[in-house]
Amino acid sequence: MFSRHGFGAYGGGFPGLPGGDGPTGKFRAQYRCYSVSMFTERKEVEEGGKVIMPPSALDQLTQLNTQYPMLFKMTNNSAKTKTFCGVLEFIADEGKIYIPYWMMRNLCLAEGELLDIESATLPLGSYVLLEPQSRGILDLYNPKAVLEASLRQLSCLSLGDMLDISYNKKVYAGW
Repeated sequence: MFSRHGFGAYGGGFPGLPGGDGPTGKFRAQYRCYSVSMFTERKEVEEGGKVIMPPSALDQLTQLNTQYPMLFKMTNNSAKTKTFCGVLEFIADEGKIYIPYWMMRNLCLAEGELLDIESATLPLGSYVLLEPQSRGILDLYNPKAVLEASLRQLSCLSLGDMLDISYNKKVYAGW
């Protein structure tokens, strides 16, 4: 359940009160989703795996004693798609979230559609197998170095995500 303003965190007790030694539970919210290119021209934000959330989200996450790094599950309920992300900043307009376009594409979201988001704890990965969907990036001099540099910008990887890799002013889609 989400509040009518799109913000809703669920928690337990509070310090000093009966039945609680601090907030517990998950952060949950629903926002209107927009591409980060509508918010900022910073290219590194579009290429990374982090989102921009409103300040009220930080307030709620602080009250919930959320673990670091802050990771989130984003779900498009109408398309039954999900992915995971980190957060870059809490400076978005209230009721809105700004995410990289490649994430919007993976979630089958259009500008302004509703996105459910909740805090998540993910296990550390020990292995990843990436499969290029086109040969373009394999023709580069050192595709491994290009791929490693791009992966450093991500907070986490989600099974089935298609990544865009930018190199020399060209975007290689479909990793």
